[in-house]
Amino acid sequence: MKSINLDDVTTFIEQEIEEFHQKRLLRLNSLKLKTVLKRKNPYLFKAKNILTAQDFVKVLLDAHLSSQEETIFGEFLEKLVIFVSGKVFYGKKSAAEGIDLEFSKDGITYIVAIKSGPNWGNSSQQSKLKRDFESAIKRLHTSQSSINVRAINGCCYGKTPKTSKPGFEKLCGQDFWELISGEPEFYMKIIEPLGHRAKEKNEAFIETYSQILNNFTGQFLTAFCHNGIIDWEKIVEFNSSSRRKVVNNG
Repeated sequence: MKSINLDDVTTFIEQEIEEFHQKRLLRLNSLKLKTVLKRKNPYLFKAKNILTAQDFVKVLLDAHLSSQEETIFGEFLEKLVIFVSGKVFYGKKSAAEGIDLEFSKDGITYIVAIKSGPNWGNSSQQSKLKRDFESAIKRLHTSQSSINVRAINGCCYGKTPKTSKPGFEKLCGQDFWELISGEPEFYMKIIEPLGHRAKEKNEAFIETYSQILNNFTGQFLTAFCHNGIIDWEKIVEFNSSSRRKVVNNG
């Protein structure tokens, strides 16, 4: 085990967080109103009693972007976990299906599936992870029968539950970052570097967001409103009909 150099971690975070902001802005610029509208539940929006075009488009846009940002930031966190483990325990990206990280610590080989937070996946996805762990453990035992393996579902935030899932252990937040860094307070030390140029990057994002919100609102008024009133039947037809007409403007 090596001690982690926080300067190395800070440099890594500041470089990689740039990519997060770039991807976030790129995906915002590539959005199309019709594409987003196809992916969201129009019945939910109706149930919320949304009455104005801008409110509809803002809720639609925010829901889509929130989901995308979770995915992009999850990719960043996975890279950070592997980087930290690599520096401390010579951890490496795993080649096994469904497994993200492998490293050895105190005579134990850890295989890790990295998730952003603890509340992920349905029962089928949880069962698949269990099978992926079983396959990875079997592979490791084939090459070294006496190897001691621990399967970890590592979550970058949240608190570790009192019970573990059959077939693997869940470690969250402080517990997980301590496992891969060797430092109990490491989970606190990564907060400050994450804010690198955040204000500047967010201002650029908001400027583009506002422009797209206005453009989408204009397209929505033309395509899905009649005399200033939202045409819900037209929205549902566009979103769900197998025999819908082609809607222009968006």
